[in-house]
Amino acid sequence: MAQIFPKWTNKAPLYSAVGAGLSLIVVVGLVWYYASPWYTDVGYRPIQPVPYSHKVHVRDLGLDCRFCHTGVEISPVAGIPPTKTCMNCHNMILPESDRLAPIRESFKNGTPMQWIRVHKSPDYVYFDHSAHITAGVGCSSCHGNIAEMDVVAQFKPLSMGWCITCHRNPDDFLRPASEITNMTWTPPANQAEFAAKQKELLDIKAPVTDCTGCHR
Repeated sequence: MAQIFPKWTNKAPLYSAVGAGLSLIVVVGLVWYYASPWYTDVGYRPIQPVPYSHKVHVRDLGLDCRFCHTGVEISPVAGIPPTKTCMNCHNMILPESDRLAPIRESFKNGTPMQWIRVHKSPDYVYFDHSAHITAGVGCSSCHGNIAEMDVVAQFKPLSMGWCITCHRNPDDFLRPASEITNMTWTPPANQAEFAAKQKELLDIKAPVTDCTGCHR
């Protein structure tokens, strides 16, 4: 009696199992990458109501981050500068610029500018800027080299895994207080020695396994 199916079909179950396994790996890989904050969040660069350039103000003019973000050393939030901070300079510098018309209008009417937030942790996450600044974590560790950005973009994923990586080993991210706003700072050769002293001096114990450290 002639065979109904060709001989190669004997291996069909094996081919199907291998194909299903490979497909599952591919699907998991695609979801892992394209659904991760590295893909969905990093690079987020909204257009602001006023084209404020950090490159001009920070790199070219030398403004310190704390000139505008006054709460970063004492508050959980860095803070967005009020319009008056802008007008302290721009009532004399480019006072008639069309691009600054929304700033002048905001100052005149006493209504805050509606800046579009770039960096945001989920509501169920507690993040304290002052705690990190006090410990010696610089601005660029999370925000990148802001001094080179005409339009601010998200530089890191700000995900739980990314945060825990630093909390497990913060040594490479700790720097002297004088270098907190230095956008081009890199760890020196004696970084491990400095970090050990910094952690002992400031009693730095970044929470890793204690959920309440970030979820309150």
